[in-house]
Amino acid sequence: EVQLVESGGGSVQSGGSLTLSCAASGFTYSRYCMGWFRQAPGKEREGVAHIGRSGIITYAGSVKGRFTISRDNAKSTLYMQMNSLKPEDTAMYYCAADCNGYDGTWFTYNYWGQGTQVTVSS
Repeated sequence: EVQLVESGGGSVQSGGSLTLSCAASGFTYSRYCMGWFRQAPGKEREGVAHIGRSGIITYAGSVKGRFTISRDNAKSTLYMQMNSLKPEDTAMYYCAADCNGYDGTWFTYNYWGQGTQVTVSS
């Protein structure tokens, strides 16, 4: 059974930093592309960062230069370092695995975690 468990969310002030983690199990992690999404209240879910099996990385324009996605295949863990956080970054952040296409806006995935909340106050 595929499991994705996010952690590291919390409340920070504007300009602060957080590091999210996603512990993966139930599949051969190194063979799968991974990504981070977020969803703010009343808004659609949006792709934030994507890392392919070969390590090729894609960022949404809104976070480029501030967020860094990385993966540790030995630990089957996905990370996202978030710096210079803004109130508009407030959202539930989700880890996703096993990309299966592209919907014209972002990659699509087969598996999802339960999310971790990030709240940025001004």
